Amino acid sequence: MTEQEATAPEQMPGPLETLEDPYRPDLLTAGKRTALRMRRCAPALQGEPAFDPRRVKRLADALVLPDGARFEHPLMEKAVRIGLAHIDLTFQGDQPKYGADAYAAEEHDGFPPTIIAAVDALTAWGFAERAQQLLEAWVRRFVRPDGTVGYYAPSLSEYGQLLTSLRRVAERGGARAWVRLHCTPFLRIARMLADVVGPAPMPELPSGVPEADMAHLPARYFHNAAWISRGLRDWAWLAEKKLGLAGDATDAARMALRLRLTLNGAVRETWAATATPWWLAPFAEDPAGLGMEAPKERITDTELGAYTNYRYWPELLASDALTEDLSHRIVAARLAGGGQWLGMTRFLDRADDWPMADLLDGMWRLKLRSEVRYCLWGHILYHQAEGHMTAYEQVTLPAGAPAAPYCLPAQLVAVRAARRLA
Repeated sequence: MTEQEATAPEQMPGPLETLEDPYRPDLLTAGKRTALRMRRCAPALQGEPAFDPRRVKRLADALVLPDGARFEHPLMEKAVRIGLAHIDLTFQGDQPKYGADAYAAEEHDGFPPTIIAAVDALTAWGFAERAQQLLEAWVRRFVRPDGTVGYYAPSLSEYGQLLTSLRRVAERGGARAWVRLHCTPFLRIARMLADVVGPAPMPELPSGVPEADMAHLPARYFHNAAWISRGLRDWAWLAEKKLGLAGDATDAARMALRLRLTLNGAVRETWAATATPWWLAPFAEDPAGLGMEAPKERITDTELGAYTNYRYWPELLASDALTEDLSHRIVAARLAGGGQWLGMTRFLDRADDWPMADLLDGMWRLKLRSEVRYCLWGHILYHQAEGHMTAYEQVTLPAGAPAAPYCLPAQLVAVRAARRLA
């Protein structure tokens, strides 16, 4: 940012004073000037780097990006290069790490979103060989013989995303021979998911863990069903196009479609029964029956609402399993319920953007280009530190300070989303 761009913050209602994201209406029309104008909205985020910035810069500057890559602002290219550099800095060789400080503890190594984000980021920018190395090492260590993941609380949705990760490698430059050689762990995952769904012509929504923090609250979560459907659909593609498993391809595609039909019917039924127009519970059950409280005035007022806004809805959007009208309705609900501030995702009293790549993916599918640009720049400018651009798992609202340590999926949000604009 130049000094001319970094002018005094504009005066707007605070995050607790309005349900709206007050900066959004004006900035949606800013186009490629979004970065210049958005920088005036709040003080820049200040925080400590996770790694020596000089080392980060050396790695970032040495990266060779695909021919023809263009960036609407130098800061976006910097975010991409620094994000990619953080992959090898965060991983210890091929050993995954979620982040720094407490997030570098071994118990977090098997958290599937770390490898899912890394593979998506690397393959998006032409580094398929490194993505293969990391994914091979990860599945070899963490995928058990029965197809389950050796982590303390993987969500069902993450299993589907792992299958999609293999398709991303295969479609974005990965070697066909490598895919065939290392497909066995993914075959185990696919067959485990098939067992979860079952053979019924109209399967029930599967019950399971929604995410690690909420492992004690299993239910029939929509995002889990959505990503099982998407993962099986992508496995069907792999089985047919890359592995020569015609029978597996047919079975997986049929099961994915059946589950998708069940999912969309359940979402419509649940939304029709809600008393708050913008609130879609993330599961088919009654929240009260599970001991959870639905939000009434602001989506982040309750724990259930906060987790729905920051992770369950974004994953549901990114799955490409919902009909277009339901997907648009979720985007509108997030805004109407006070789920966004300066483009960032609100979580309780702060912002938590590490699943933001899912939201951006979902909105891109809906052709909401201005919304994607606005939220992407909100993340780069206010969820990443000024200067060294370290991304933290959570930041304060109003913006300005880290509220949790550095984590790699947050660092890779801009990397994963910016490829579409480059």
